[in-house]
Amino acid sequence: MAVADALLDPAMAQLVWVDSGAGRPRALPADGMFCSSLGERLGRSWLGPLAATDHGGPLIAWMGSVIRLRRGAGGPPGYDNDLWWLRREHQAVTMAGQLRVLGKEKKAPGSGTMWRATVPAEQRRLISSTLGSVQEQLLQLRGVQTGPTVDVARRLLRGLGHSAGLIENAWKRTALAAVNGGEPLEEVAQWVNMPAAVLRDMLTAGGREEDS
Repeated sequence: MAVADALLDPAMAQLVWVDSGAGRPRALPADGMFCSSLGERLGRSWLGPLAATDHGGPLIAWMGSVIRLRRGAGGPPGYDNDLWWLRREHQAVTMAGQLRVLGKEKKAPGSGTMWRATVPAEQRRLISSTLGSVQEQLLQLRGVQTGPTVDVARRLLRGLGHSAGLIENAWKRTALAAVNGGEPLEEVAQWVNMPAAVLRDMLTAGGREEDS
């Protein structure tokens, strides 16, 4: 209720607009005014920064809608600029729906290799969250191709570089999940078009970084 009340305040939407760079689009900062103010209003200073880094989460999606509405930009197929529209993955799943999914996975041959059965929920959430963040970042870059060349090029390259980093993170997590799920590393390497030895080194290095 407190979060909804904060999101209904026009002043909070204005902070989102300012954080986005307004007429000079930029990536939303993790320490932006909106998320900091949200944490203060709720009496949970840790909540704002946490929400800001929940890439692809419902709050980031709401912020993206605020920005698109103010810029007069539409979303990709399947999107809606209604502030209160939720992607399917953000909508609450009914118990019946969960039971149907579990039933299908249990009956499927080789259910041990089913994605939801082998990939932990947290890992699936991170992959989906990263993809959602990439989508939001790219949407913000659609309207930046006006102004001096140096400004446009700088904003585009910074934004594209950030999105490329997120995509690389997502495909590494997906490749690691596939290998951990029993798929041969050589076959996964073919899917990402690289030598198996190179992929093995990348996944091993990534695992060490996450452990540290």
